[in-house]
Amino acid sequence: MKEAAPRGGPDPKRWIALIYIVTATAMIVLDGSIINIALPQAQADLGISDVNRPWVITAYALTFGGFLLLGGRVSDFFGRRRVFIVGLAGFLAASAFGGLAMNGVTLIAARALQGASAALLAPAALALLTTTFTQPEERAKAFSVYGAVQGFGAAVGMLLGGFLTQYLGWRWCLFINVPIALVVILGALGSVRESRIEAQGAFDILGAGLSVAGLAALVYGFTLAGEGGGWLTPPTLVAVVLGGLLLVAFAIRQVRATSPLLPPRVLNDRNRAAAFLSFLLIGAGIFGMSLFLSFYLQVTLSFTPFQAGLAFLPFTIGIIAGSIFASGLIPRLGEPRVMVLGLSVALAGVIWLSQVNETSGFFTFVLPAFALMSVGLGLYFAPSSSLALLNLPETDTGVASALVNATQQVGGALGPALLNTIFLSVISGTVLTGATTEIGGYRMVFASAAGLFALALVTVLLFARAKGGGAEERQPHTSS
Repeated sequence: MKEAAPRGGPDPKRWIALIYIVTATAMIVLDGSIINIALPQAQADLGISDVNRPWVITAYALTFGGFLLLGGRVSDFFGRRRVFIVGLAGFLAASAFGGLAMNGVTLIAARALQGASAALLAPAALALLTTTFTQPEERAKAFSVYGAVQGFGAAVGMLLGGFLTQYLGWRWCLFINVPIALVVILGALGSVRESRIEAQGAFDILGAGLSVAGLAALVYGFTLAGEGGGWLTPPTLVAVVLGGLLLVAFAIRQVRATSPLLPPRVLNDRNRAAAFLSFLLIGAGIFGMSLFLSFYLQVTLSFTPFQAGLAFLPFTIGIIAGSIFASGLIPRLGEPRVMVLGLSVALAGVIWLSQVNETSGFFTFVLPAFALMSVGLGLYFAPSSSLALLNLPETDTGVASALVNATQQVGGALGPALLNTIFLSVISGTVLTGATTEIGGYRMVFASAAGLFALALVTVLLFARAKGGGAEERQPHTSS
């Protein structure tokens, strides 16, 4: 497929367009974290059970990750600006629907619609940055702004979620997207230039359906296991086995399809395979752990929602600091070594957190764990993203870039369901830990997250083999 030629020289409105593009992507990042702070109040208000509460997080991550590759291909065919606007409109409508939710089912459905809209919006935004900024120096500046806004989006999500929940109510954590999306739509219509790929082939709708259905079945199986029946009950086994079979069918489909969502050659490299698998495991650990940290801070330590949001601020600062350190280490050590260093430091923080007890305080216990985890993750994210694009043909850069986000979101769909199942099993006494209280549940959840981090570390140690200095980082786009 071939990129359509740009019209004329540099877009005179490109810097204005950048404002709207990064605002839209910040809204996506913000919405992935803002609901964590609001969830305890939303759960109580709508009567959502402990078993079903992870679906408020999972539904967003599941549809976002599941449809992300398809979203990139749709934007290639129909135009990035057009799909960008459609994604924004869908996100606006889904947010309003969620803010008006009268029960848990409608809130979860709204979150799923938000994720599907984000799957259109995110790859279109990345492609628009690439086509809007054609000069290398300007493109580097644009992507630096994009990365910085994404980093701060998570922190703002926690802070804004705490403020809105405490002073206006949890529903405003969804309503806030309506004016933001409306302003971005109106601004983008007048400033963002259209671009598209002259593409051949059809959409792999079947592949997208198989992947999302398989992931949904797995998550549902994890949820059933937490309802008290355990992992060996027939409904749980059927859901998990069905999910596995659907994902196998997805893999077969990608081998045979003429225009696959995920060309197998992208994964036919041990470095990229290590990066993507570690992203999946870390995404599961972070999303699941963040959910229970929010409950621990607000329920166990009696933090207000705003205080809980402030408590996560050091975590984001640590990630930014770790990223700065990584930029200097990668040229000297190479991506795999910096990833190993980062994962080792982050793992130490999660292990620390797993020792929580009834007398643990925020400043004496949680904050030191936050410091280790966040700096370690900051060291990990930059080299892992670079490794995922190392020595990749230009035609596959787009799908690999989308896969970086997709694996994290898929992990984010599975992680909360898995850790919530473990938590409920502990407090119900079906898993013997010596403590069937909430503290016992938190300890087991954080220990399980440590296990996911450890698996990611082992994956990098076994498979990542890049040598020498840091790889040349390619700017992502969404051609596939």
